Amino acid sequence: MAALEALRFEALGGECELYSLSADRPSDLAGVRAWIDAMHDRLTRFAPDSELSRLNAAAGEWTAVSPELEALLQQSLAAYAMSFGLVHVGVLPALLAAGYTRDFAAGQTPATGEIAIPPPLPEMLEVAVGRARLAPGTAIDLGGIAKGWLADRAVERIGPNSLANFAGDLRARGDGPDGDGWPVGFGPTTVLLKDIGAATSGTRGRRWGERSHHLIDPRTGLPADSDLAEVSVLAASGADAEVLAKTALLLGREAGARLLDERSLGSYLV
Repeated sequence: MAALEALRFEALGGECELYSLSADRPSDLAGVRAWIDAMHDRLTRFAPDSELSRLNAAAGEWTAVSPELEALLQQSLAAYAMSFGLVHVGVLPALLAAGYTRDFAAGQTPATGEIAIPPPLPEMLEVAVGRARLAPGTAIDLGGIAKGWLADRAVERIGPNSLANFAGDLRARGDGPDGDGWPVGFGPTTVLLKDIGAATSGTRGRRWGERSHHLIDPRTGLPADSDLAEVSVLAASGADAEVLAKTALLLGREAGARLLDERSLGSYLV
């Protein structure tokens, strides 16, 4: 009889959950948490000595990157193409201009009024095996890409019947505790997920003013002005769900709903 194991902790800017069912041996959830904590430290933009911050500081030069950061940078380029350029990791200067200069819990700094529209991502980011280069004067933030990708990688590490939820971006693997899928809250209901990803993108949580929030529209360089407040999406992977949710929110209700009807496995728009 498989026993359900669970581990909850804070990382990646929110509450994280790991679940596993294994009849053979206990899963190493603590080891997966340690890996997530290490990835958080390497990918945060709020620490000047993180791997991401070192890449940003070296803009204009080729810089050695780890296999994980290399994979995330490649995922960022794929997300840019998949989203018609709307999911753009190069919005960090715009985030800083909007006042999001430090960890959200520490509060925001005054907006500068500067409008920072990033160049097309393939023009500012080059990735090769073991190295990457940013164009001079550019910088990236992986916060909008990393959680879904990390959820996909986490269930690979945990085992064939597992779930990883990182602040609402998740991946379910296997049949779940009762054989019909992992129960997950999705909008106003609960869905049962097997081998599928889910993600939510919204402007309600990280907001510090009527028009000030963390979701930057790369077309304007400003916090997004959308008739949607939150979008939840089901897709083949956590990474794809995250990209589709953010793209739909930036497109707005009408165009976003059309996109999700065509590309998602399910959606809920508010």
